[in-house]
Amino acid sequence: MNDDLQQRARGIRLAIFDVDGVLTDGRLYFLTDGSEFKTFNTLDGHGIKMLIASGVRTAIISGRSTPVVERRARNLGIQHLYQGREDKLAVLDELLGELGLGYEAVAYLGDDLPDLPVMRRVGLGMAVASADGFVRKHAHGVTQARGGEGAAREFCELIMRAQGNLAAAQEAYL
Repeated sequence: MNDDLQQRARGIRLAIFDVDGVLTDGRLYFLTDGSEFKTFNTLDGHGIKMLIASGVRTAIISGRSTPVVERRARNLGIQHLYQGREDKLAVLDELLGELGLGYEAVAYLGDDLPDLPVMRRVGLGMAVASADGFVRKHAHGVTQARGGEGAAREFCELIMRAQGNLAAAQEAYL
């Protein structure tokens, strides 16, 4: 982890995730009955649980809305869920007002153009490896993993490592 990312990650108190292309591989699966499903990575899920246990609040902001994401957020213990909200910056401002946090205390993981306004405003704005090239260019950092393939875990561990919490969280399993 480079010094800039480590410095940015030290003060993070809220980590926000996009869904499609970040917590999933970006594919949308529609069934003939009109329902849809998504696949999530268990490594990402455990990373989010560890991050929450370390004291960092979590949120999802997604432009799409689906019961599957609500269920996943509830299962992981994600405290704040915003779906069907395309103006992600407005949601961020609303959430920061509620929590009494400043932009510098927020980390965001995204993959596409609608994520850029938030990514560029927060203290740590990262893109997944499979993100749009323009988005990767304007992110503070880019994960090695692709969306839905461990990128969220990498993001969570980066924050925990910078805050000195990762080794203890891992060693608890020994």
